[in-house]
Amino acid sequence: MDINLWIGEATAYDKKQLLEVKRPKSWLKSVSAFANGEGGTLVFGISDDDQVVGLADAESDAERISEEIKTKLDPIPAVNLEFKEVEGKKLVLLHVYKGQETPYYYIGDKQRLAFVRVGNESVVADRLQLKSLVMQGAGRSFDAIPSPYKFEDMAFSKLKSVHFKRLNQSFDGSDFVSWGIVDNDGKLTNAGALLADDSPIRHSRIFCTRWNGLDMTSGLGEALDDAELEGSVIGQLQDAVAFVRNNSHRRWWKEDDYREELPDYPERAVTEVICNAIIHRDYMELGSEIHIDMYDDRMEVYSPGGMFDGRLIQQLDPMTVPSKRRNPLLADFFHRLKLMERRGSGMKKIIGEYKRFENLENYHAPEFSSNASEFHVTMWNLNYAMDVIKDNPHVVKAPEDVIKETGDVVKAKANVTKEFVKAQRQIYKLISQTPQINATQMSENMGISLRQVQRYLKQLSDLKLIVREGGRKNGIWKILDEEYEGFFKRI
Repeated sequence: MDINLWIGEATAYDKKQLLEVKRPKSWLKSVSAFANGEGGTLVFGISDDDQVVGLADAESDAERISEEIKTKLDPIPAVNLEFKEVEGKKLVLLHVYKGQETPYYYIGDKQRLAFVRVGNESVVADRLQLKSLVMQGAGRSFDAIPSPYKFEDMAFSKLKSVHFKRLNQSFDGSDFVSWGIVDNDGKLTNAGALLADDSPIRHSRIFCTRWNGLDMTSGLGEALDDAELEGSVIGQLQDAVAFVRNNSHRRWWKEDDYREELPDYPERAVTEVICNAIIHRDYMELGSEIHIDMYDDRMEVYSPGGMFDGRLIQQLDPMTVPSKRRNPLLADFFHRLKLMERRGSGMKKIIGEYKRFENLENYHAPEFSSNASEFHVTMWNLNYAMDVIKDNPHVVKAPEDVIKETGDVVKAKANVTKEFVKAQRQIYKLISQTPQINATQMSENMGISLRQVQRYLKQLSDLKLIVREGGRKNGIWKILDEEYEGFFKRI
């Protein structure tokens, strides 16, 4: 065994120069943190500057380690003590295994503290981390816990619609139990509450903003566009991707027999980033929502909750890091709908989508960072300051100049306001949930006058983005906008 693998400090291992008998908390906190996390190894006999110094009496120290663990940790974690001799010096390796009965507490010095591993440190678990450990020890996750809301009070039209579109089959009543929307006692789970059309979990919202410039304080004026997305997390995914698309450009130029396109951001990568933010965020963290901030040169996505196992993504290879699912029911649901992969390929897919454009002069790979309570993804605008494309004589037109092109018919995009774009998103959402909805009901839901709604409906109808089929009383609205309706087909 190469001892160099254990030298230094990381999430999976720690070191001590000697066994501190009078201050057992100094090393027992790492034992607690390892047991509460993914396990790890504590090496005794390594100095702070990573020199092998050894222990004077390794056998006696091992006995003391075993005794301290038995008397000062509750419950007692599974451990294994190992002796190693390096350069004629004896070391003790304390292997701590991932615990099944979390949280594991340090109970010395009239204290009862649970520790978790964050990067290379063992820190006291905060209220949310402790709550998560309790649920983990009980074999539960946030999304599987019964919610305080009644199943019969909720509608799931968005879920049913997407289920049919993605799987070409109806969502039956029995599926509510098998998919974890209600538990075996008929109670609506938190996963079910998040998937409901009008989700009562208000902090599940996504805030989207298109800023003018390179940061929030560029002095170039207020935000160009913003949206507060709520309701079903499936609808939020669709609406968030639509927001990014509506605030992006797509340059294209003609080759001999095909059209080459270059989006600001690859849509599959955008979808994956937002999907991961929804699936892996910590919903127990109240007062903090997902944020999507778009700037001229990049897009930043913030999600509450760091990596589930306490590691820091910036210290890992995102191409190989395994996924630890904080919300397994939601993850399985999105996987079964083929909106994401089941096992840790999200970041790999994001990087792979960008890698197709690595030959561009201004190519930047997506960047990932995290701490104990946050996860950040930065995606770079492929078209920002791209003089090669801008000056290319083959560039014919950009998407902002075109809505649809069919044969010889080209429809120019009307001058639309920020308010119209917002209203468009709201109307699409209302139609998706209730196709038979009328203008009066739209007015009540949107909080604007009936006259304004009628004006927006006429504008959308004139652009052939929506159509009313049937009579005024018994008819339904249908969305014709292929960019919006084709979202789940494209991915």
